[in-house]
Amino acid sequence: MPPETPAPAVSRRKLGAAAVVIVAVAAVVVVSGITTRQTADARLRDWTEKRAIPMVSAAPPDTKTTRTTLDLPGRLEAYAQAQLFARVSGYIKEWKVDIGAHVKAGQLLAEIEAPDLDQQLMQAQADLASAQANATLSAANLRRGQELIGSGAVSRLDLEQRAADASNKAGVVKSMQANLDRLRALEKYKRIVAPFDGIVTARATDVGALINAGAGGGPALFVVSDISRLRAFVNVPQSYVPSIKIGTKAQIAVPEYPGRTFPATVEASTRSVDAASGTTRMQLLVDNATGELMTGAFANVSLDLPKPEVAISVPASALIFDQSGLHVATVDAQDRVVLKTVTIARDMGQTIEIGSGLTAEDRVIESPQDGISTGDEVHVANTAPPAAVAKDQH
Repeated sequence: MPPETPAPAVSRRKLGAAAVVIVAVAAVVVVSGITTRQTADARLRDWTEKRAIPMVSAAPPDTKTTRTTLDLPGRLEAYAQAQLFARVSGYIKEWKVDIGAHVKAGQLLAEIEAPDLDQQLMQAQADLASAQANATLSAANLRRGQELIGSGAVSRLDLEQRAADASNKAGVVKSMQANLDRLRALEKYKRIVAPFDGIVTARATDVGALINAGAGGGPALFVVSDISRLRAFVNVPQSYVPSIKIGTKAQIAVPEYPGRTFPATVEASTRSVDAASGTTRMQLLVDNATGELMTGAFANVSLDLPKPEVAISVPASALIFDQSGLHVATVDAQDRVVLKTVTIARDMGQTIEIGSGLTAEDRVIESPQDGISTGDEVHVANTAPPAAVAKDQH
């Protein structure tokens, strides 16, 4: 058998080159895979971080209203109002006027029939007459004793007893006279009269009705109101109280006269703040000589402010209430949250007028998320420049 011939050297070199190529390709594939995975992980991380930052809607507060007046709800009341009750018990004999009637001071409104009082008067007159007779007799006995004391027919002790008896009888006469005068004064209250010029705004009695002396927890027999002038009561927010001075002019508008206003003037202030509402009650004087306005009516009161004022309003959803107070979340130039402490001037339901704490340039988050705090990063959905928005609003 012939001897084996060795493989050519060139074949070995080809195999070595192929192995090197295969190793290089594998390394490229591995490196490419690692790089691709790192890139994907970085993209996923960025995507996750972006999704973790909340998206908010922020815009400057509403400042398009430059206010020269302060509009508040109010209530009209009669300048003078009297509820008339009976001072004597009895029955209504007759009433002279009904609701809506104009009356003068001292005019008869109703008469009360009081038989018990009449009997008391007759008894008081009889008691007074008896007391006067006894006093006259006692005085005569005293005079006789004084005449006889010199002759010794009357002792000093007897004279002193006669003097004491005469003084006692005189005191009884004064007591009886006072009782009679009291009953006669009560008798005048059988006539119910108007205390001042005005209009009858209520009548709660009729002929034959039983009347008890005093209020007795029941309604007044009559209510007389002077409506030639009215009082308008408004509750002014505390932040505006220094601007509303005594003598400030105002305009009154009522639903029954659309498009019309009536002049009024601030007349008085309680000079105190109601802790529940944070307002001060003020009284305005309204001239109602024509009688067009009605007592007890609702009214819109527009108070003149001494200088124009920009009203800053935000949605009610922008307010944040927590243990540290009332806040509004704003966004700064770096899109980070800044919580600002604010006060409320007026609550108008869906919008809140801010008294202090905000400026027209602030970007307010309209519906902040729970737990939001100063320094949190946010994405702003509407990025209109505050200056441009403010310019458009004005």
